[in-house]
Amino acid sequence: MAALFLVTGGAGFIGRYLCEELLQQGSRVRVVDSLVPQVHGDSEPLLPREVEFLEGDVRDPELIRRALAGVDGVFHLAAEVGVGQSMYEISRYVGGNDLATAVLLENMIDEPGRRLVVASSMSVYGEGLYQTADGTRAGAVRRKLREGSTAWDPVADDGSTLTPIATDETKQVDLASIYALTKYAQERACLITGGAYAIDTVALRLFNVFGPGQALSNPYTGVLANFGARLLNGQSPIIFEDGQQKRDFVHVRDVARAFRLAMQSKEAAGHVINIGSGRAYTIATVAEILAEAMGVPKLRPQFLHKARAGDIRHCFADISKARELLGFNPTGYLEDRVGELADWIHAQDAQDRGEDAKRQLEARGLVA
Repeated sequence: MAALFLVTGGAGFIGRYLCEELLQQGSRVRVVDSLVPQVHGDSEPLLPREVEFLEGDVRDPELIRRALAGVDGVFHLAAEVGVGQSMYEISRYVGGNDLATAVLLENMIDEPGRRLVVASSMSVYGEGLYQTADGTRAGAVRRKLREGSTAWDPVADDGSTLTPIATDETKQVDLASIYALTKYAQERACLITGGAYAIDTVALRLFNVFGPGQALSNPYTGVLANFGARLLNGQSPIIFEDGQQKRDFVHVRDVARAFRLAMQSKEAAGHVINIGSGRAYTIATVAEILAEAMGVPKLRPQFLHKARAGDIRHCFADISKARELLGFNPTGYLEDRVGELADWIHAQDAQDRGEDAKRQLEARGLVA
């Protein structure tokens, strides 16, 4: 009989693509998802009919025991997502991410031998890697910015310029937000428990995932979805700082394939692995590329020249380890696939809640 896999959070953006990937490979799929209104609204889950769907919270032990019955492996994607929101809805993020993971792990240890692949995040790095003028690799800690400051980029201890470079998995963790803290706790809890109970575990540190299907009306989802909601409603994208911060954008189909490869690769067990495109884009460039693809190039970005608490300046992926252990390579880049995303956005009816999210952060003193 075909292998059966459990996907927690499987009705979400990445989860739906992962379900399709697994079904195409001939596997059976079971999903647990609580259908958080902020992400799903009032809509029914958009899952293939072959998927067995269990609605409920991963923190429910009885539900998880039923969900784990007979499965050959687990993909743990269920999580609250959003750096800014995590800074004031702390108990929600700790509960939804860390307590939920603990319940899942407690119910996996009685039947060792199943593999676990957990979704971690590039946010655990804080600032990405940099190098000094002489080429020495260096970490960087972003100083607290004073209101009105335009010194966005970290500098070396002596005040000299640092150049951002691709971040690999050896970079020391530097947790800059509650969201990052919870994702690191998820990652480590899974790896520690897996090591103790013979549960082969792989943690994938995802960079910025994009593609059709993101929740456009959720202001705490991916930046491209936020930009898309603004542009769809005739509004300029809102960008904190000066727009020159650099990120890595990886297509959701590539991410789904990486999860499947992580489940299959014996060599990956016990490792944390970056999943990105291996390319760096400034946020301003990303906004302009999407506006052009959507046919509204006149809607230029609105730069706030303010920073959010918990944000970092530059972080983009070195994916050498993913290539080595998973045989992973991106099949397309942002510039190749933005047209597909733009077409999908045009077909949506989405509310722009970006201004509401910004006001929430400002009211709490989390923007300077």
